[in-house]
Amino acid sequence: MRWWLYNVLFAVAYAVMLPQFLLRMKRRGGYRSRMGDRFGRYPSDVLARLRQMQGAVWIHAVSVGEVYVAGQMMRAMRAREPGLRFVFSTTSSTGWREAEKQVGPADVLVYNPLDFPLCVRRALDAIRPRALILTESEIWPTLIRACHRRGVPLFLVNARVSDRSAPGYRRLRFWFGPVLRMFSSILAQSETDKRRLVDAGADPERIDVTGSFKFDVAVRNPVKEQEVAAFLAHMDCGPARTVLLGGSTWPGEDAALLRIYRRLRPRYPDLRLVLVPRHFEKADAVQAEIERAGFACVRKSKEMPRDPTGGDSRPMGMHHSLLERDPSAPPVILADTTGELMGFYGNAQIVFVGKSLCEHGAQNMIEPCLCGAATVVGPYTENFRPVMSDLLEAGALVQVPNEMALASEIERLAGDAEVRNMLGARGTASVLRRKGVVDRSAVALLNAMPHHA
Repeated sequence: MRWWLYNVLFAVAYAVMLPQFLLRMKRRGGYRSRMGDRFGRYPSDVLARLRQMQGAVWIHAVSVGEVYVAGQMMRAMRAREPGLRFVFSTTSSTGWREAEKQVGPADVLVYNPLDFPLCVRRALDAIRPRALILTESEIWPTLIRACHRRGVPLFLVNARVSDRSAPGYRRLRFWFGPVLRMFSSILAQSETDKRRLVDAGADPERIDVTGSFKFDVAVRNPVKEQEVAAFLAHMDCGPARTVLLGGSTWPGEDAALLRIYRRLRPRYPDLRLVLVPRHFEKADAVQAEIERAGFACVRKSKEMPRDPTGGDSRPMGMHHSLLERDPSAPPVILADTTGELMGFYGNAQIVFVGKSLCEHGAQNMIEPCLCGAATVVGPYTENFRPVMSDLLEAGALVQVPNEMALASEIERLAGDAEVRNMLGARGTASVLRRKGVVDRSAVALLNAMPHHA
């Protein structure tokens, strides 16, 4: 009765969301050509490759962060079992594009089947996995039940239960408990996550607290750092300046940083502001915000390539008068390109991590800490609870409750190079000490899987 009810409710929910789902598919162009994957029907060439695979591990991830986690896990497992092959599934076109960078030539990338019994059965018949690995909070009951019935080992890695989800899991323990107890092993991010999973009905004997995979996912990019350093030096934001960076900012946070910058600039003439919005398609709105605050704006996307002959290499759209203006009013840099955030983190002295002041959840604060920047976050960091606990305990970053406190902290760091350098050094050391979770987890998973000849 319980499973019949779930299938009915899932079908109703899917029907309600289908128009929005189709509209998004049309807008993004995403997985329209692979819609059959959702029903367990794969293109003939994909099906042929799946049939040739023996003992492949099925790994599933959705968000970009989860895809990075899955990619790290794949590489760590393959380092210990070189012939290991993976079937990587995701649910969105964004996840697909990122997953394409993570899979190897011997792996197969598919869209996850809808969580209906027939779709799941077709997918399992085609993939015949040695094991199924789900990431973070990806709980698909029908898929989990079908794997369990077939004797396919189930693993949940980097498992977490958010503050928002925990009460619901606990109330629906009668439903989640039997599902969670089907996992062979759960690798949780923190003791809090373990307690919440147990409250939801999971077997405590099958849960190990490993720490967060996110510490391993963060990797510096020296090539990108050098490219960004050249750009910043050209914009008078080189090593002699103090770069304040807003990383992955959300609406409202750019305006807050601009207000703080406008107030501090007269007292700290070497301070420079760089904004890296979370969604680069909103760059026009951020530029308008910059100009309303009274600053000129330089957009990274309009940078002209340097002329190797020594000719004019001004950014597009900028006049000589802007570059030659009084340095007391330097432009604000708007980094509206993709894939360069780590390069900017490696060249910043002070970083504010977005989605933590005006939105809830926070972006990744591990990355600027790794790069040695003095890192500041707002009060809303729910998505990184175990990470924040570790970093705060180590004095690796500073958390502030509101914009006024953020302004005071930025001023403190802008005025004392020794303090910000020490904070940055603690951040780097703290992240490096916590690396290795992925390797240890890879060993644990391989030991728990059936041997494949």
